[in-house]
Amino acid sequence: MRFRPALAAFASLALTAPAVAQPNVIAKVQQHLRGVQTMTADFVQTDRKGKALTGKVTLKQPGKIRFQYGDGVPILIVGDGRVLHFIDYQVRQVSKYPIGGSPLDILLNPKRDLSRIARVVPSAAPGVITILARDPQRPQFGSITLAFTENASAPGGIMLEGWVALDAQNNRTTVRLSNQRLNGPVADTVFLWDDPRPKKKAG
Repeated sequence: MRFRPALAAFASLALTAPAVAQPNVIAKVQQHLRGVQTMTADFVQTDRKGKALTGKVTLKQPGKIRFQYGDGVPILIVGDGRVLHFIDYQVRQVSKYPIGGSPLDILLNPKRDLSRIARVVPSAAPGVITILARDPQRPQFGSITLAFTENASAPGGIMLEGWVALDAQNNRTTVRLSNQRLNGPVADTVFLWDDPRPKKKAG
């Protein structure tokens, strides 16, 4: 799995640097998000304690996403267009959250007008564009900071490299992407999952 050194400083600066208005950059990000109908990528996910997990993420608009973790991790996250399912196969539990109440809503709802909720965050990493998105009318849903690099072959001329999500409980999750593939075929069956909860007996 390949990594981009420019993202090394991304997680720390993205949450502390002041936001500034740069409408041209926001427009490019909006064009990119609306132009990516599907994406597959490898990812490294790091929580606030520094624990890292790897896997593959698959996205399909509108609203579908799947985080498939590597061997030995009994967790699956699947968004079906409306709800994010957090499936824990070890304890046989499923938690559900509305996508609209998650920071990932920015990625999974490209029709949203970013100019109303996003600002550019100055980046100390050369060649990295970062934007901070937070809905001021729904602060309880947290925020997400997206990182991009210039890429002429991608929609908007930029490529999504990762993000930092901060939820309402101030839990920070950093996701870094590699081996991104855009707008290839992705079947809807990718977003199906096996329910680990015990079946209820009839009668």
